[in-house]
Amino acid sequence: MHTIRVDLGERSYPILIGNGLIAEAGRRVAPLVSDDRVVILSVPPAERLYGDAVRASLAGSGIKSETVLVPDGEEAKTIATYTRVVEGLLNAKAGRGSTIISLGGGCVGDLAGFVAATYMRGVRLIHMPTTLLAQVDSSIGGKAALNLPDAKNIVGAFHQPALVISDTSSLRTLPPREVRCGAAELIKYGAIMDLRLLEHLERERDRLLRLDDDATMRAVFMAAELKAGVVAKDERELSGLRLLLNFGHTLGHAVEVAMEYRGFSHGESVAIGMAGEIRLAEALGMVARETVDRLESLIAGFGLPTRVEGVSRKALIEIMAHDKKVVARKLRFALPEALGKGTIVSDPPMDAINEALKGVVKD
Repeated sequence: MHTIRVDLGERSYPILIGNGLIAEAGRRVAPLVSDDRVVILSVPPAERLYGDAVRASLAGSGIKSETVLVPDGEEAKTIATYTRVVEGLLNAKAGRGSTIISLGGGCVGDLAGFVAATYMRGVRLIHMPTTLLAQVDSSIGGKAALNLPDAKNIVGAFHQPALVISDTSSLRTLPPREVRCGAAELIKYGAIMDLRLLEHLERERDRLLRLDDDATMRAVFMAAELKAGVVAKDERELSGLRLLLNFGHTLGHAVEVAMEYRGFSHGESVAIGMAGEIRLAEALGMVARETVDRLESLIAGFGLPTRVEGVSRKALIEIMAHDKKVVARKLRFALPEALGKGTIVSDPPMDAINEALKGVVKD
């Protein structure tokens, strides 16, 4: 097992990464919880595979729990689902000493984080991510958000977990598409922050796609360590460092909204976003064509899309104008200056954005 510490003073917490950690959940969680309610928020696939094991492990440490199931995917991140969960907590007489445990991927983790941040002004949160995307990205850092029809992650809060338990053996049950979606976030980290990780992904692509233990554990650890370091330095995106982790997400979120959260998953949308945003960096003279080709080749090599059809460039630009990173009506993008090194670009010329979108949007 590997342990990474997110250093945030009194809000610091460990990320545990290893095989078989679900069976140890009870003894890891027990020191943190009170006698109040422990509620597991999960989705049907994760509940079917791991629900009994998590509850049994908790019970073995004297922790009683109940499970609330929510829809899988982006439907978990709606106001309606949030309201139903909070009403369930009220009906169960859950108090301020309650603990919310998320079991599943990034969407249920986002919902659980927002519930924990807002229920009775804040209750304890523990993440048990079971997807690659959640283990390397969304379970770390305390961001929690819900979607509205016209904007993704627009209703949100910062609420750090008390513990993250990433059981990498759970990744073996993922369908290939989910593995590819997690790879998109790994590529993001490598492209914008760490050339060593990018080279690991290029070198070990086939082993990662078949979830080889060593290659997967190393990639999860490298990405989690990067995220933990960024969060420790810029928890609330005030210095701009954490904004770097949005590479591919400004355009990617717009793709998701334009497609009404159907057709492309989050990871696939981020892949398209990275393909478009690296082209924006090229249009701005920040990177050369060979850099664009190298990154696009890596994205495609993991079986991820680099083009989108059925939406217009105009619609995507209008949606991006509502992105939460917009400041004073100016779009902001996290863009590579070179692979492994990024910067924040504010208010790039619209002709450069249009030029970049031509390469990825078939409208």
